Amino acid sequence: MPGNLSLFTVNAILILDQDGARVLAKYYAAPHPTAPGEPGSNPYPTLKEQQDFEKGLFAKTAKQSNDIILYDNRIVVYKPESDITLYVIGSLAENEILLYNVVLALRDALSILLKNATDKRTIIENYDMVSLAVDEIVDDGIVLETDPAAVAARVSKPPAHELNPQKLDFSEQGLYNAWSIGSKMLATKLREGL
Repeated sequence: MPGNLSLFTVNAILILDQDGARVLAKYYAAPHPTAPGEPGSNPYPTLKEQQDFEKGLFAKTAKQSNDIILYDNRIVVYKPESDITLYVIGSLAENEILLYNVVLALRDALSILLKNATDKRTIIENYDMVSLAVDEIVDDGIVLETDPAAVAARVSKPPAHELNPQKLDFSEQGLYNAWSIGSKMLATKLREGL
């Protein structure tokens, strides 16, 4: 019989700079947390615990060339990019390939959104887009999307009020144009009906 089946697969997504300082951090917990350390619970609920974890994690990965490690009873997959490192953390029971796909999706989506300038300065300047990209990939610890093109398209889509390229023109000429288009359409419909 399988263990605890849960959709909550990601414990945290981190972006740390070259000194190990936090650029972006999102820790996830289940809506109804179980015991600490169980899948679906936030393993680091306080800021101090998060900072200690991040400091130790950075120290362990700073000189390694692997993409995946086991740290603090967590599976950690990471990808260094220029002066930052992207981390995805999951529980021991998690699928490493899924976590690896999440970190690749984040890296590639950021590359698309930031026009291949995935560095600390650009991430900070575009923090809203980066945060939205993370939220499009993972929502409350549940992996939603791993296609970087789809993530980038959703994040960069303009707001609904900007989607209509034809702005309403209430000037005299605009109203005349609307009246002439309407009268032509009416004439066409009347001719078709005869």
